[in-house]
Amino acid sequence: MSNFKWCHGPSCHKDKTQDRVRGSKGSKVLRTRKIKQHTESKWYRPNDFMNYFCSNGCYNQFAHKHIERIAAIAPRNEPLETPINDPTKNTESYYGGWNITERGVDTIAE
Repeated sequence: MSNFKWCHGPSCHKDKTQDRVRGSKGSKVLRTRKIKQHTESKWYRPNDFMNYFCSNGCYNQFAHKHIERIAAIAPRNEPLETPINDPTKNTESYYGGWNITERGVDTIAE
């Protein structure tokens, strides 16, 4: 397996930066950037989106171009909810203002 991937940004190969210019005089091209995969490092995360994109700009362009298909993978037809305890008012605050504190959060077992 190679230790790099090509950027998946739809217009990565159109950005005019020096590291993208390839070829000899008279036949130069702009090429998509390589993303090095640091698979030997302990901080490497295989599912990180930055393993597929050279920058946040390329990631955003990809997401804007394919948003309908991305949302179709796991459609959400109902909102998600997390039950919490009602907040309580605590009068012990500076300058006579109200301090709202939360008693805790109940979690739902999935």
